[in-house]
Amino acid sequence: MNKNILIVLGSDHAGYELKLAVLKFLEEMGYDVTDVGAHSSEESVDYPVFAKSVAEKVASGKFKFGMLFCGTGIGMSIAANKVKRIRAAACSDPVTASFARRHNDANILCMGGRITTPTIGIAIAEAFLKAEFEAGRHARRVEEIFKIEHPE
Repeated sequence: MNKNILIVLGSDHAGYELKLAVLKFLEEMGYDVTDVGAHSSEESVDYPVFAKSVAEKVASGKFKFGMLFCGTGIGMSIAANKVKRIRAAACSDPVTASFARRHNDANILCMGGRITTPTIGIAIAEAFLKAEFEAGRHARRVEEIFKIEHPE
C-alpha cells in the first residue's frame, strides 16, 4: 500500500461511528487522512453536504481517494456521483470494493454504518486501497462513463 496518498473522509450522523473506526485504521496504517465531518452521531445532518465536499476534493485532484459513510452508503454514492470525474461505489464487502477499484477505477468508497460492522468496514477499506485499476478493456468502459458526463 502506498501510504503517501491523501484520503478525505466524510459522513453523516448514521455513518459517523463507522467512519471513526476506518479513520483510526487508516491513521494507524500511516495514511494521510482529512475528515470533513460530520463530527457527531448525535445531531442529524444532511449527507449530500458531506458527499459534495468529499467529491469536490477528490475531483480537484488534491486527494487520490475519498471515503463516505451514511446509513447504507447508497445516498452518499448517489450524491457523490453527481460531481464530474467521480466514480463512487457503495460497497458492503471486500470483494465488491476490490472490483470497484480494479474494474471501475472507483475513486470514492461509500459504506453504510447501519449495515456494516467496524471490522468489516476496515476490511472493505483495506481491499479498496490494495486494489489497482486493471485498465485494458476496463479503461475503455471508464472512458464511456466519462463520455456520459461530457457529451459532445
